[in-house]
Amino acid sequence: MGKRSIKIYQVDGFTNRLFKGNPAAVCILDEPIEDRIMQSIALEMNLSETAFILHKEKNIFQLRWFTPKTEVDLCGHATLGASEVLFNGFNLEYNDIVYETKSGRLKIRKDTTGIILDFPSDEPVYNKSVDVEGLLKAMDIQNYKRIFYGKRTNKLVLHMDKEEDIVKIRPNFEDMKKLNLKDIKGVAVTAESKGKYDFTSRYFNPWAGVNEDPVTGSVHTLLATYWSDILGKKILNAYQASDRSGEIGLRLKGNNRLELIGEAVIVLKGEIYI
Repeated sequence: MGKRSIKIYQVDGFTNRLFKGNPAAVCILDEPIEDRIMQSIALEMNLSETAFILHKEKNIFQLRWFTPKTEVDLCGHATLGASEVLFNGFNLEYNDIVYETKSGRLKIRKDTTGIILDFPSDEPVYNKSVDVEGLLKAMDIQNYKRIFYGKRTNKLVLHMDKEEDIVKIRPNFEDMKKLNLKDIKGVAVTAESKGKYDFTSRYFNPWAGVNEDPVTGSVHTLLATYWSDILGKKILNAYQASDRSGEIGLRLKGNNRLELIGEAVIVLKGEIYI
């Protein structure tokens, strides 16, 4: 029996420069494939997320995301990467896309500012019981202002005193993996910024096989709401201070929705055999 092939791209998201932002693999499916194969491809690619797109009709596509270890319900940079491929790699004749996902229908459009992702927003919750002492020790954090987590995304966030504190953090990922954080899905640190950005963040999820994610759209659905309340702004510019770094524009729309705005660059394309 001959091997089947799938078109595959690698795309750097939330950047307009090659080898910056967050790389995602994007697979274009002609027909459904088994979950185990998608998970194996994600492990083979060894990126924070691999997206799988299946055309349904017109501008409607099914979209799923896998880390090297597990499927996730929402991923911003891989959605951005998938959209860049459809808009500019496949020359999609529409200016908007509708994705059917585990987080509901996501509407995407492009304009002169970049690709605009219409995502569900999250809200902070402050009464979550978490092993804070163990987490702080594993992440080598001495002080923070506030701890909260996302009601929908279950992502934990530490509001740090200064932007400089974020850059200095050097977590022990093996120690983080040993913690019993119940249903927590990743940990972010954030602080107010000075200059062109409103706030800065970093994001870690060693439990999903992603020690530090370069740029994380999904956690910004929570950070946007949190910082909007603090700064009194509905339009925000965010910076993720990973080694690769990246920028995200944020617009809160109300009705529990927000827009993530970014650019993306296709790095390579080819075929993967299954």
